[in-house]
Amino acid sequence: MSYFDAASSAPLHPVARQALLASLDEGWADPSRLYREGRRARLLLDAAREAAAEAVGCRPDELTFTSSGTRAVQDGIAGALAGRRRVGRHLIVSAVEHSSVLHSAELFEVTEVPVSRTGAVSPQSYADALRPDTALACLQSANHEVGTVQPVAEVAAVCRQAGVPLLVDAAQSLGWGPVEGEWSLLTASAHKWGGPSGVGLLAVRKGVRFSPQGPADERESGRAPGFENLPAIVAAAASLRAVRAEAAQEAVRLRELTARIRARVPRLVPDVDVVGDPEKRLPGIVTFSCLYVDGETLLHELDREGFSVSSGSSCTSSTLTPSHVLKAMGVLSEGNVRVSLPFGAVSEEVDRFLEVLPGAVAAVREKLGAPTPSAVVREDSLVVDALGKRCPIPVIELAKVIADVPVGGTVRVLSDDEAARLDIPAWCEMREQEYVGEEPADRGSAYVVRRIS
Repeated sequence: MSYFDAASSAPLHPVARQALLASLDEGWADPSRLYREGRRARLLLDAAREAAAEAVGCRPDELTFTSSGTRAVQDGIAGALAGRRRVGRHLIVSAVEHSSVLHSAELFEVTEVPVSRTGAVSPQSYADALRPDTALACLQSANHEVGTVQPVAEVAAVCRQAGVPLLVDAAQSLGWGPVEGEWSLLTASAHKWGGPSGVGLLAVRKGVRFSPQGPADERESGRAPGFENLPAIVAAAASLRAVRAEAAQEAVRLRELTARIRARVPRLVPDVDVVGDPEKRLPGIVTFSCLYVDGETLLHELDREGFSVSSGSSCTSSTLTPSHVLKAMGVLSEGNVRVSLPFGAVSEEVDRFLEVLPGAVAAVREKLGAPTPSAVVREDSLVVDALGKRCPIPVIELAKVIADVPVGGTVRVLSDDEAARLDIPAWCEMREQEYVGEEPADRGSAYVVRRIS
């Protein structure tokens, strides 16, 4: 089985395993106690904090261990906003942040900064979003779905000039290197770089106004309540140091492999859109979307062939809505595949994936090619009734009838699937047809497409 979903959770690094087992024997006592076992546990905790702080680029007393990356984000946002409550409750986030950031932001007044088609923000957009009552800005260091690296240093400079702290979600990038720029708060999650799950990092620079929320606790300077999971913390810090030592060499190797995927997939599979920035991206992530393909079915096909990948397609989500990242980018979401290679992924596995993928996509398209569109002519427009059918079926039916209208004529696709709002415009761009817009309908919406070629 080839595991290509490291962006969700990386396999446990051998150093993490060794450190975890060793600290189970040495680090079980309460590090706040003064007896021998407690002092030994305290030494392990302090050493882990120093190692993690060095990797982050902060002082050890600025770093807190939390129970997860999500908890670090939630505590970081809540504490920073509480510390600056006299300034206001306005928060700035990008439209492609991790869900933990977006859900935390829902409790406050939020401005979402848009992104380009590659998934990158513009520093000027952050500058334009700043207000006198802006208490905090948030930006990921790199996107978890498409791998695009964000201009953190430039955004941090904009925020610093305005006196607004910037919280950086570095979960995807910290294993590759420190985050550049004068950020104020930083969060990360150990299982993203090969550490154990259940360990997050929260760094708060000295001078940043911060007020921990919730009941007081003496652990972790009052910022993370509860007894420290010392064996996991030690393993997290040890593995972070280990992957950093390997990062430069591994980045070169993985970039070559993902570049191979980016270049060959469009040649091997027709009607594919490779998304994300082709240059400013994380080494191991490549994402593409296939027209006329159901994402869940494609993932099952690839799983049967021995490949574990993930998808941002709506059909693979419990909410049945498209990925908010792909939606913000304005790219095709259906038939979406994210390949995120772990440390140590080999060339032979990638080559086999490229051999298997065309057949898997063709098999899914064959299964979905049977529906016959219900098309009627109303005046000078063709109407396709795709109500009650989930994407990619509305797009497939649009593709089948577009040639039946003359150049300049229109097709109205009736659909009640939210994903159609994203996928039909994306299809038009790929097929060089004009997307006229969305119109209200008795049920769902009418998506109007004009044939121009």
